[in-house]
Amino acid sequence: MCVVLASGTMIGIPRILVTGFEPFAGSLLNPTALIVERLAAEGIAGATMRAEVLPVVGGAGPGSARARLDAVLADFQADAAIHFGEAHTRSEFSVERIAINLRDYRIADNAGVCAEDTPVIDGAPAAHFATLPVRAIVDAVRVSGVPAGTSLTAGSYLCNEIMFHSLERSAATGWPAIAGFIHVPQLEEQFATRP
Repeated sequence: MCVVLASGTMIGIPRILVTGFEPFAGSLLNPTALIVERLAAEGIAGATMRAEVLPVVGGAGPGSARARLDAVLADFQADAAIHFGEAHTRSEFSVERIAINLRDYRIADNAGVCAEDTPVIDGAPAAHFATLPVRAIVDAVRVSGVPAGTSLTAGSYLCNEIMFHSLERSAATGWPAIAGFIHVPQLEEQFATRP
């Protein structure tokens, strides 16, 4: 099996990185961790896959989501990175179009930090467009019977931070070759702790 990327590059068996996040903001669950764990157990047909649950810790320091992502990508040179994050106010899977170079947290991360008006990466562009096929993913998810749509930006919390970092890394190094982000709704059982 060969895959042709948007750049025209042909690859053999694609190497796909899938990430989610640990629980945060008082919840004991994060649906993205469950998605990643299931994908790790089942794999993706026709691909070599790596699944990783990232910490909900911002910035670039030790123990941060970005440091963990860099370590994973140093070990596993992914052709594609598909990042998942929870959006407790959404009722459908949302495939993000744009990541912005801004950290402006509405709530503290799991290290207790609440970043305000700071760039994800100093000197980087103001934004990056997802390089995953956004519309095709939405259409495929809808065909499977799951509500899905597009979203303009990934916000300004850790989801955006990881999407931006992944796309900036892609622009600078070529790996991952394509990247993007999908927000998923919270689970019904989470509404008791985070309505």
